[in-house]
Amino acid sequence: MTSALTELLKSAAQELPPIESDQFGAKFDVFGDSRLVLIGDGSHGTSEFYRARAAITKRLIEKHGFTHVAVECDWPDAHSIDRYVRQNPHQSKDVPIRVFDHFPRWMWRNAEVQDFIDWLRAHNASLPPPSRTSFNGLDLYSMSASIRAVIAYLDNVDPTLAQSARKRYSCLTSWLSDPSSYGLSSARTRTAACEAGVVKMLTQLLTHRLRLATHPENGTAFLDAEMNARVVRDAERYYRAMYEGSSASWNVRDAHMFSVLSRILKLSPGSKAVVWAHNSHLGDARASSNGRDRGELNLGQLCREAFPGEVSVIGCGTHAGTVAAAHEWDEPMEVMDVVPSRLDSYERAMHDTGLPSFVVDLRPLKTPPMLQRFIGVVYRPSTERSSHYIETVLSEQYDAFVWFDRTSAVHAFETVQPKEALSMGETYPFGV
Repeated sequence: MTSALTELLKSAAQELPPIESDQFGAKFDVFGDSRLVLIGDGSHGTSEFYRARAAITKRLIEKHGFTHVAVECDWPDAHSIDRYVRQNPHQSKDVPIRVFDHFPRWMWRNAEVQDFIDWLRAHNASLPPPSRTSFNGLDLYSMSASIRAVIAYLDNVDPTLAQSARKRYSCLTSWLSDPSSYGLSSARTRTAACEAGVVKMLTQLLTHRLRLATHPENGTAFLDAEMNARVVRDAERYYRAMYEGSSASWNVRDAHMFSVLSRILKLSPGSKAVVWAHNSHLGDARASSNGRDRGELNLGQLCREAFPGEVSVIGCGTHAGTVAAAHEWDEPMEVMDVVPSRLDSYERAMHDTGLPSFVVDLRPLKTPPMLQRFIGVVYRPSTERSSHYIETVLSEQYDAFVWFDRTSAVHAFETVQPKEALSMGETYPFGV
C-alpha cells in the first residue's frame, strides 16, 4: 500500500523552490480565491513549517487581499501584536509588554514568528488603517489576563459595570494561578459554581454594546473587552470539561476557536482570513480516527461546515530532523531528534518519493486510511506510536499537503532585541 501511495504522491507532487524564494508563495495562488486558508503544522517547533506558513501568508495578503491572520495563541497576547502590526497606540508607554510569556514560550517567541510580524508591520505601514491586516488569537488559555482586561476596560468607560465584573469574576479568583484545579474542584463537587457569573458578565457587555462602543474614550476597545469576556466564559467551561471525558475539553476549545474566527469575519463582511494552527486542529476531524472513534470535532471541520466551498486546508509534514519541544507539559524546551517516520505512515510514503520538498494538491486524489504523525509542544519519542500517530485519510483531511523531508527546530528565544534602539526596551517583538 505504501509503495502504491508513494507513486501516486510522486506523480502529483510539485517540487518547491527554497522558502525564501519569491516563487515559493506563488505555488499556492490556486487557493487565493478562498475566504479561509487554514495552514497547519506537523509540530509546534519546526522552522520550515513556520517559514513556509509565513511565506504563503505574505503571498495571500499581498496578491489575494487577505485581511486577517488568526493563530493558535491567546487573545490578549495577539492583541498586543495586533496593535503593533497595525500601528495603533499601545495601552501604556510606561510598562513593558511581555507577550507569549508562558508555556510553551518557544511556540510564538521565536525568530521565525518575529520575522513575519516585522514584515506585517512594514506591509501595513503604507495602507490606510481600515485596510491593514490584523493579527488575532484564537485560543482560551488566558483566563487571568482576560479577566484583568475586561475589568480594566470597564474601569475606564463604566465603573459601575466594572464593579459588577469584579463581583462576577471573583468566583474564579482563587483558581487563576492554576485554572485546571477549578475543573478538578467542579468535578469533585459536581457543580459549576462560576458558570452563571461569567455567562452573565458576557451577556451584560453585549446588552450594553451600543452604549459602550460609542463611548468617547472607547475607540476600538469594546471589541477587545468582548473577546476577552468570551475567553473567560469558554475557559471556565473548558477547565470543567477536562474532567468530563476524553474529547469534551478538546471540543470546547476548538468550538471556541471557531467562534472567535467567525466573530472576526463578521466584523468585516467579505473579509478573508489565514489561520495558523496545528494539523490536528485544521485537518478535518471527520477524516481521522479521533473524530470517528472519540467524537472529536475541530476547527477545520467547523470551518468547512460553516463555509462550504470557501475553505482551503493545507497541512505540513516531515520525515526526520530536529524539533523544539518539551518532554512533558510545563517542562523546559529541548531541541530533540525527530524519530524517522514509521514504515506504515503517510510520512514514510512521502519520504520514499525521494523529493526533498514538495506540495501535493490532494483534491483530485483518493488516499487510503493510514497513520499520520502529530507532534505538539510535547514530544515523547520513546512512545511515538501511541503518543503521536493516529489513522487519517489524508485526502479528506486536507486540500493540499506541504512536505519537507528533513527539518530543523525553530530558533527560539526568551528575550530578543527589537529593531528599534535599545533604549526602547527589550520586549518581544517590539520596544515600548
